[in-house]
Amino acid sequence: MSNLQFQNDLDRLMEVVPDKVKRHVSYEQMDDVIEIVLDIGRAPEIRHAGGKIEYLGTDIVNYDDIKFVTDRIQNFTSDNRSGIPGTLHRISAIRNRQGKIVGLTCRIGRVVTGTIACIKDFCMMGKSILFLGRPGVGKTTKLREISRLVADELGKRVVVVDTSNEIAGDGDTPHPAIGHARRMQVSQPQFQKDIMIEAVENHTPEVIVVDEIGTEEEAQAARTIAERGVMLIATAHGNSLESLIKNPTLSDLVGGIQSVTLGDDEARRRSSQKTVLEREKQPTFDIVIEILDRNTLAVYKDTSEAVDYILRGWPIRPEIRKVDNTVKEEVPTEVPKAQPTISEQIQALEEKINPSDSLKFSFSRQKYVEEAKAYKKIYLYAVSRTIVEKVIERLDLNAEITRNLDEADIVIAHKNFAKGGAKILSTANEYRLQIFYIKTNSMAQIQKVLKDALDIENSSSLQGYYDEAERALDEAKNAINKILAGAENVELQPQNQQIRKLQHELVEQHNLISKSVGEGAQRHLRIVGGKNE
Repeated sequence: MSNLQFQNDLDRLMEVVPDKVKRHVSYEQMDDVIEIVLDIGRAPEIRHAGGKIEYLGTDIVNYDDIKFVTDRIQNFTSDNRSGIPGTLHRISAIRNRQGKIVGLTCRIGRVVTGTIACIKDFCMMGKSILFLGRPGVGKTTKLREISRLVADELGKRVVVVDTSNEIAGDGDTPHPAIGHARRMQVSQPQFQKDIMIEAVENHTPEVIVVDEIGTEEEAQAARTIAERGVMLIATAHGNSLESLIKNPTLSDLVGGIQSVTLGDDEARRRSSQKTVLEREKQPTFDIVIEILDRNTLAVYKDTSEAVDYILRGWPIRPEIRKVDNTVKEEVPTEVPKAQPTISEQIQALEEKINPSDSLKFSFSRQKYVEEAKAYKKIYLYAVSRTIVEKVIERLDLNAEITRNLDEADIVIAHKNFAKGGAKILSTANEYRLQIFYIKTNSMAQIQKVLKDALDIENSSSLQGYYDEAERALDEAKNAINKILAGAENVELQPQNQQIRKLQHELVEQHNLISKSVGEGAQRHLRIVGGKNE
């Protein structure tokens, strides 16, 4: 939205607010304001995006001020919301026990462009996308921009199911911010599920956009839409994918969960309890995006895989995307783990950029190298501090141990002590820290987990991290994979007694059998797939 357009929309809002607000407000002051609040018996206030609250004068709001506003806007709907036709502003009412309005929240609606620049590639894949995030981080803004992108740039038939007129504004004519997308209004929130189905049955859309899926019936309607081959873009109540999985009302959006009893062999193979939680069905949404803040998004590119990892307690790393508001650039901050070296990772990211794209992209090579080498602070839970310190020192890792969870970048926990939902791990999840688990307090286990946690790959640029024991454990791991793939037995290279002990331990963790064979300097491990050779 241009400055002139925003000024015109702001003029429309100023026409309906009392004079005690207008005389204290300037356009420059409103640049980052998200709400104007009018409560009986209090001074008017404006709330800025950063959390700052500014009081407008000393005159308190009275019933005449509330009436001044309500006389100039449309009647409130059953959800106590109204708006100003042709704008994105939303006015919500607070009522007393007798139903009389005693407070108003005037939400400033503005079109912010470039908020989906960093995820444009996902939006153009034709896959269903679910946005999660706390209130006020810009979920609706992103829906609005995606609607315009898909309708105008991809030429698809888009229908916006607009329950509170928050996506396309009040009035019969949708706001230009959604481009050529069509809009279906919902008279009352409880009818949203019906309008979602009606949109599919009556208007042959290729894409449906829905804000705030919040009930089980709406989740079921979303699944019905997805099963008919319609691309679905939606937001849902929940701050993270993990919290959504635990929500019995909405977990169906990501496949739902069910309790499964495993056989003895399968439980042993997984090193888990016999009763486990598993995903029940295929997720409604192919991609889940957590909005961490207005400029940072965590993308789970495969919802099925992400849910499976979370239910099994495995570490899952979403791809982090950032938007630079100054120049509307995409700044990828996490590189796919599969790339072996820093230089190759940087090259791969640069190759993803399409020079013909109208969006401006930038990626600072030096900035990434500096971030890749930055120290990581590790919080330990039931893990041997002495062994971790030895591993950090021996492998010369860019990491240190911290005793404060709020300072940590990652958490390493003992799996046996994580059962029953330890409070410290729940807090770590709230802090959005990655948690890595070890099964035993052994040097081999801790080395392996630290390498995973710090993204250390076996490449020429990181040979300093590898010593004889590391190479021997890698050889044992490859041999284990061959046995699991069907090989009868695999013999390893000769090693000393200490290294063979580490290899034995690694084999045992995979429920396989290993024996030391040979004499003297030629003594080595033989790994077999059964209990008897």
